[in-house]
Amino acid sequence: MKSKKHLPLALYSAALLSIVGLKPFSATAQTSAVTVSNTAEEQMYRPNFHFTPKKGWMNDPNGMFFANGYYHLFYQHYPDGNTWGPMHWGHAISKDLIKWEEQPIALYPDKDKYIFSGSAVVDTQNTSGLGTGKTAPIIAIYTLHDMTKEKAGKIDVEQQDIAFSNDNGFTWQKFEEGNPVVKNPGIRDFRDPKVSWDETHKQWIMALAAQDRIQFYKSSNLKNWEFTSEFGKNIGAHGGVWECPDFFEIKVEGTKETKWVLIVNLNPGGPNGGSGVQYFVGDFDGKTFTIDATFAERVNNEKAVWADYGKDNYAGVTWNNVPTSDGRRLFIGWMSNWEYAQQVPTTTWRSSTTIPRELKLVKNDGNYNLVSMPVRELNNYVAETITAKSLNGKGNLTLVKDGFNDLTKSIISLDLKKLKQCDYTFTLSNLDGESLSFGLNNKENYLFVDRSKAGKVDFSDKFASPVSKAFLGGSQKSAAFKIILDKTSIEIFYNNGEKVMTEIFFLNKPFSALSISSQEKIEVNNFKIQELNFFKSH
Repeated sequence: MKSKKHLPLALYSAALLSIVGLKPFSATAQTSAVTVSNTAEEQMYRPNFHFTPKKGWMNDPNGMFFANGYYHLFYQHYPDGNTWGPMHWGHAISKDLIKWEEQPIALYPDKDKYIFSGSAVVDTQNTSGLGTGKTAPIIAIYTLHDMTKEKAGKIDVEQQDIAFSNDNGFTWQKFEEGNPVVKNPGIRDFRDPKVSWDETHKQWIMALAAQDRIQFYKSSNLKNWEFTSEFGKNIGAHGGVWECPDFFEIKVEGTKETKWVLIVNLNPGGPNGGSGVQYFVGDFDGKTFTIDATFAERVNNEKAVWADYGKDNYAGVTWNNVPTSDGRRLFIGWMSNWEYAQQVPTTTWRSSTTIPRELKLVKNDGNYNLVSMPVRELNNYVAETITAKSLNGKGNLTLVKDGFNDLTKSIISLDLKKLKQCDYTFTLSNLDGESLSFGLNNKENYLFVDRSKAGKVDFSDKFASPVSKAFLGGSQKSAAFKIILDKTSIEIFYNNGEKVMTEIFFLNKPFSALSISSQEKIEVNNFKIQELNFFKSH
C-alpha cells in the first residue's frame, strides 16, 4: 500500500531518522533457481530492480520487442562464465518493464559461430512467409560471428543471419534455407543489425554498423536486402569502432513535425572514457539519412552529442512494436563499460541493464535534443514518499542525516533555485565513510560524478578516474535533479532528461545520508524521497 507524508521543515530531519525501513532485500527470492556461492555478494550487489542474469556474463541488450502483453528483452549472454565468452541470446520478459522473468536461452551458438547482437521484429503481415499459423512470426536478425575465420586472420568473419519464432518469441528456429541474408562485403567489423518497419515508406529498413559508419538496407520480406546508402564517415565521435545502431522516426514534442534519430554506440571513445552512446538527428527519404544542418553544426562544435554522459550506459537500443496506443519510444542500455566490465567485483553474474527510459525529441531555439526519463511504471513500486517544501543554508546543508535505512533503493528529486557561479556538490555517504559525489559546477558549466570513494574501486585503474563530466551550454539559473539509486548504481536525470549520467559503484554498506555543499547560499525546493519496494525481481 502506498503512503505519502508531507512534513513541516522542523520535523523533517527527525522523521528521516525515525522511519522504519523496508525489509532487507531477499537474496533467496531473487535467485531461488541458483546455488549462490557468495550470499553476501548477492545481498550487497544484486540490483533490486535493474535486470541481471541469474548467473553468467551479460552485455548488449538486443532483439527487443513487445507482443501479446509482454516486453521481450534479449541480451548478449555467456551462461558458463562471468566474463565474455561464446555469445548466446539470453532472454527475459516483463509486463511492466520493471519486474523481469528470466527465460530459457533463446539462441545458442554453433561450434565457433557466436550469436552477436541484432534485433527482432513482429512480422504482422507475414511478409517473410515464415509464419505457420494465426500468430504473427517474430523474426530475429543477428550477426553470426565466425571464430574460426577470426583465428585464421580473415576479414569476412561477420554476416547477418535470421531466426524465427511462431510462439511470440519463446522458442526459435534458425533460418537454414537462406542465411546469410546479408553477406559480408569485405569489412572486418560488420555487425549489430537494427531492423524496423518504416511506416512512412512501407518497407523494412536495416541500420548496420560497418566499422566507422552506418550502412542502410531495405527489404520487402526480411530475407532479401538491398543496400541503399551509408552515413557517418568523419562525423561524430570516432574514438573506436561503431556498434549497435538504432534508427527510428519520432515526433518532435508539441508539434506535428517528425525527425529521424540515429543512435550509434562506440567503444572506445565515449564522453568520459571507454564505451558511449551518441546520436544524430535528421531526415530519411527511404534510402538516405541526411543529418539536420543545425544538428550537424552542433556535432561539429561538441565533437559528438551523447545520449548519456556517464561511464555506464552502452549498447543502448529501443523496443520494436510498442503499441500505437502507447506511443512511447522505449530505450535500455547495458550498465557497464568495456574498460572494466570483466573485472567488477561480482562472481556469480556480471552486469545489469539501465532502467528502461522513455525517449523524446525536444526542439528549443532551433536545436534538437533527445531527452530521456525513467519509464512511468517505476512509480508503481513506490512504497513510501517523504517530502519537504524547501531547505535553505550555506556551506554544508544536510538533506538526510546518517541513520536512514537505505537510500540505494529510492528515487530522489529536488530543484535548486537562484544559482550562483560556483560549485553545488551533493554527497551520498554511509557510516563506513564511503561516499559518492555529484552535482553542478556552475562556474565552468558542467555536471559531474565522482565515485572514487564509493566502496571498492581498486579492481581497475580506469574505474574511479577521471571524474565524469557533462558540459552544459552555459551558467544555470536553476537546476532540477531526478536520481535513481539501486544498490550498485546511480542514474541522474538533469532538467527533465536534458542531460543524463549513469554510473555503477560497489559499496560495503548502503548509503544512509545525503548532503549538499556550496560556497554560496543553497536553496533546495521540492525535495522528495520515494522509497521503492521490490520483493521479487525474477
